[in-house]
Amino acid sequence: MIQTSTPRSGQQTHSSNINNETVAWPLVVGVGRAHAHHGEFLQGVFEAENGRLCRGLVTLPLTSQESLVTFWPDEQDGIRPRPANRIKAARAAALTLEHVGVAGRGGELTIESSIPIGHGYGSSTADVIASIRAVAASARVTLRQSTVARLAVAAESASDAIAYCDQALLFAQREGRTIEHFGGEFPPFLVVGFRDGSARPIDTLGMRRARYDSEEIGVFRVLRGLACRSIRQQDPRLLGRVATISARISQRYLPKAAFNTVLDIARGHDACGVQVAHSGTLIGILLDAAAPRPAMRAVELARQLRGAGFTDVHTFGLNAETRVIQ
Repeated sequence: MIQTSTPRSGQQTHSSNINNETVAWPLVVGVGRAHAHHGEFLQGVFEAENGRLCRGLVTLPLTSQESLVTFWPDEQDGIRPRPANRIKAARAAALTLEHVGVAGRGGELTIESSIPIGHGYGSSTADVIASIRAVAASARVTLRQSTVARLAVAAESASDAIAYCDQALLFAQREGRTIEHFGGEFPPFLVVGFRDGSARPIDTLGMRRARYDSEEIGVFRVLRGLACRSIRQQDPRLLGRVATISARISQRYLPKAAFNTVLDIARGHDACGVQVAHSGTLIGILLDAAAPRPAMRAVELARQLRGAGFTDVHTFGLNAETRVIQ
């Protein structure tokens, strides 16, 4: 939810001409939030509506961690982020001011985040999207999710689908648009996430883009259809198979050192599948939250992963009507 404060005397005023409507009002202190993600169910190259190939992904949302951004408008020029190194968030704020009709105005952008950096949680995208929402709240403008996504890509070159919260869709991360909306919510999962203890943070923008061959692109076409079916039929095992195949393909481009061990552990716990951050270090084992004893199965799985040397083991639910036990 986006919150705004009460206008104070001496605050900046602006005129917005969105939808050809001109209205003048003061900028106020605006707050925006955006949650993290846990890598992807699926990532690859897919056909758009015109037959053109484009890169796309299906994001696994992680709502328990978030970025909270406050925009403090003032009379000084430029956006001044705190911490000072959050340049992408500052760029997103400036682009949003321009979009709502107040280009050139300035202010401080305070970023508070619980999201780890460099492992595939989408920390920078969460900062960017929360900044967009904070500036929109400051201008008291409601932005469409598609507009937020487009501004996010303009600010950081590539973005995942968290502008759409937990909606199930295939998203073009370098174009900021939806390739296909799957028309439903994700099936119920408990996800046990973790990292290899030797994994180091990854510079996402510095990574070389995967160059998929024609066989892989053909596989992605099939996986797209299966992902859509799994969501419409609420079939967690089918989506788990999609995620596992996508993770196997990702091994050719950003390998996880203990991936085969993870597959063995997942099979031993009758998991639906394995998912990864295709541009990060995260791995997740997917459990059917509607199966018997899902919480205890997650506890047993987490215990084995810790015993096998994996780090940052954590459990979270996705559309799961069950208690998560850490």
